[in-house]
Amino acid sequence: MTTFIALLCGINVGGNRKVPMSELCALGDSVGLAATRSYIQSGNLVFCSSATAGGVEAKLEAAILARFGFAVDVLVRTARQWEACAADNPFPEASEVEPSRVMLLVSKAAPSPDAAAALQSRASGGERVVGVGGVIWVHYPAGVGSSKLTPALVDRLVGSKVTARNWRTVVKLREMAGDGR
Repeated sequence: MTTFIALLCGINVGGNRKVPMSELCALGDSVGLAATRSYIQSGNLVFCSSATAGGVEAKLEAAILARFGFAVDVLVRTARQWEACAADNPFPEASEVEPSRVMLLVSKAAPSPDAAAALQSRASGGERVVGVGGVIWVHYPAGVGSSKLTPALVDRLVGSKVTARNWRTVVKLREMAGDGR
């Protein structure tokens, strides 16, 4: 069995699209995932499965739609892939000092080749954007809330649905995945 990390897009934000983590873990177990655990309310799961990442994404998306009545994009990576993303963090100094302002952007499909450059061209306030290893990293020195890099703009320039996790969450999910690396 492989250890995976699943990221759910756009749940439990502003009281909308509510998915309690205990119910999400139980739902994962009901579709054949093992040792399903969650981290914080923004939709992060760590689990084991013998299925492929794409197979797990499809199962979880269908189960969430059936159970909660709304569609949720689910992005799944193996623990090894997650470890590689964390190791490739181009902003280690900023991550130490302000871990909530360094974000890993993971996309449903591979980012378009010019996505990082296109985002950097629209960045402001000292924001830095780097594409590495099939993901995009952004350092938001003034915070995400004041950025002009809106979720809709990011999705459009990347070419598919994107979800972001801050450095603290990246590290915690890596720790939770543990021996699955």
